[in-house]
Amino acid sequence: MTKALVLLSGGLDSRLVIKILQEQNIKITALHFLLPFSGCCKPDCVFNFAQLQNVPLKIIDCRKGKNFDEYIKLIKKPKYGYGSGTNPCIDCRIFMLKKAKEFLEKEKTDFIATGEVLGERPMSQYKKAMKLAEKEAGLEGRILRPLSAKLLPETEVERKGLVNRDKLLAISGRSRKEQIALAEKYKISYPSPAGGCLLCEKAFASRLKDLFEYKKKIKPRDIELLKYGRHFRLGKSKIVVGRNKEENQAILKLKNKSDYVFEVPNVGSPITLLQGKITKSAIEIAARITARYSDETSTIVKVCYGKGELNKNIKVVKLDEESLNKIRL
Repeated sequence: MTKALVLLSGGLDSRLVIKILQEQNIKITALHFLLPFSGCCKPDCVFNFAQLQNVPLKIIDCRKGKNFDEYIKLIKKPKYGYGSGTNPCIDCRIFMLKKAKEFLEKEKTDFIATGEVLGERPMSQYKKAMKLAEKEAGLEGRILRPLSAKLLPETEVERKGLVNRDKLLAISGRSRKEQIALAEKYKISYPSPAGGCLLCEKAFASRLKDLFEYKKKIKPRDIELLKYGRHFRLGKSKIVVGRNKEENQAILKLKNKSDYVFEVPNVGSPITLLQGKITKSAIEIAARITARYSDETSTIVKVCYGKGELNKNIKVVKLDEESLNKIRL
């Protein structure tokens, strides 16, 4: 029996690939990457879909350990550059294909299939980029893209008769009408396409570039913290301010022992972290920003702070909007 490894992001396209190959009686294993910057499909959502389709699911976790370090190195200095933000889409695709190749060879699987659609993503899903990724990963002719196969050169997979090319598709472009129609045909649910890779978002990209500039050794916690609150840069000091109760709790969980915490007592207040170089000036600015976003109406605001317990306090005036914007990331 023909065996395929399907890169399952969890989105509609990769879900359809599984259904299309199942129609050809191909034995499928799904491979899902947990990436530090993914804001799309949740792991439990991917697991539930794979279970419903009776497909074994393998996970490669790039949010910690060696995979994390390797992935961050790639993000810092991508060989093929960035897109609109800090998104090195081609390098990211090569990274995943190389990891998939290791699994392919270990499990003696015939080929890899992806949910890529020709012209759907401007940086990585066009013929030249697809061919480049295959070559760099050492997988020339062994990657099948069922949704756009008839618009692409015939692969080794098709020439060998491992799949029937006539039953593959010719979808292109960013419209999802054909995919949605297929989802209805196969009666499968899928997540909203909103909330994709954070690296494509300009605001997040700005924060990440700042992190790369001021910190040499990046840890998973550093990346996770970028996802919450308002961020400000004051020389070698970094200030992070929660927007709501949920973010306040998340920020506290991500606190380092050396970080200072700020809060206005007895009123609605953000949790603020002060990281990096701790100076009297940085403490004052962090306190003024905390006061600025608190519900305190007094002109002079008492702000409590400390490393562990909030056992110190300072009285400040709220930071004005103009000064705030000058240091905002």
